[in-house]
Amino acid sequence: MIQKIDKINSVKGTLTLPGDKSISHRAVMFSAMADGKSTVQNYLNSEDVNSTINCFRKLGCTIEQTETTLAIVGKGFGGFQKPDSNLDAGNSGTTTRLISGILAAQKFDTTIVGDVSLSKRPMKRVVAPLTEMGAKFETSELGSLPMKVFASDKLKAIEYDMQIASAQIKSAVLLAGLHLDEATVVVEHSRTRNHTETLLKLKVDEFDGYRKIYSSKNNYPKPAKYIVPADISTSAFFMVLALNLKNSELLLKNVLLNETRDGIIKILQQMGGKIEIENPRESSGEKLGDLRISSSELHNIEIDKNLIPNIIDEIPILAVAGLFAKGKFVIRNAKELRFKESDRIDALCSNFQRLGVECTEYEDGFEIDGSVNNENILVESFHDHRIAMAFAILGMLVGKGIEINDFESVAVSNPNFLNQVEEIAVK
Repeated sequence: MIQKIDKINSVKGTLTLPGDKSISHRAVMFSAMADGKSTVQNYLNSEDVNSTINCFRKLGCTIEQTETTLAIVGKGFGGFQKPDSNLDAGNSGTTTRLISGILAAQKFDTTIVGDVSLSKRPMKRVVAPLTEMGAKFETSELGSLPMKVFASDKLKAIEYDMQIASAQIKSAVLLAGLHLDEATVVVEHSRTRNHTETLLKLKVDEFDGYRKIYSSKNNYPKPAKYIVPADISTSAFFMVLALNLKNSELLLKNVLLNETRDGIIKILQQMGGKIEIENPRESSGEKLGDLRISSSELHNIEIDKNLIPNIIDEIPILAVAGLFAKGKFVIRNAKELRFKESDRIDALCSNFQRLGVECTEYEDGFEIDGSVNNENILVESFHDHRIAMAFAILGMLVGKGIEINDFESVAVSNPNFLNQVEEIAVK
């Protein structure tokens, strides 16, 4: 589907956005593992999260689903049943990598498949530590899906020194560790999102320059009630829209403020963005609050490389903010962008160049300068929801007849994106 994007003059009002994608995935998984009934309120009803839901239905869980709430009857320790067909993870890397840690401890073989995009993404990074624990896998020759997870003979606890800053790898190892008496330990040198350890209340030791996270059978999930805060990655698109439109003020309700995810707020504030946090509180161990965003004059800053894992999903929309800020926008130390739903470095640079923006691509990032000079341009989503929404926001800021190819990819994380924009738009 090709979507034409119209210019917006300003935004005003209040939005309550759907639940955080990362927490929604985990709440579904932990509820499915628990022995009994759990509820998940304000989950993200998107293609990615539905992939996780459908995988656990195939593993024998009963899941009742409305637009905003899930009621999940979990199978308990060792209770999952062998699925009668492959588990289809769709476009979801989180589903694939996290569930691989759970499947590595089961007594049956399972095969995980995905769409064309997911089937190109690297799985060796999660296979390697799980193999070290005694799990057995078979992937494609490229180390990607389809991936067969063999029945577990005997897993063993390990101490895994994580070299890639990835919450998905960390979580896969910790979830496998939940099936063992002895503690499995993940050593993390760069801080990554910590939803797995927060929701499971795992022991975490802090040292100078690294952390140790522990999991064992003592931490196996129990039935619970989860209330999912609004997705901060989705919120970032609306933050950038409101900051860059004159005479705008927007209130985003119940936004996740986890310290491993709030880097986008801090960076936009450092760039001069007027973002105020109101009504800070906690739910299910996670911090959340309301964000009040007002029109601002932004300027580009040097981004601390230690913040990159914290903002990795927000870099596409942060680049759009950087395009409208004073000075040159530069992002480096972000090679992980090449292994997302698309090669996001290539995708961003390709689209910026189509629009006439000066852009220099690096192996680990890019820099942009200037402004949008070309009109009536068709940009590509590259079947990537965050690329599609980032350039939609750009089009709303400049107009110029921008169109986006394969815009339906936004359904992966926010199928109601355009309706939400319509709620607050002053044209």
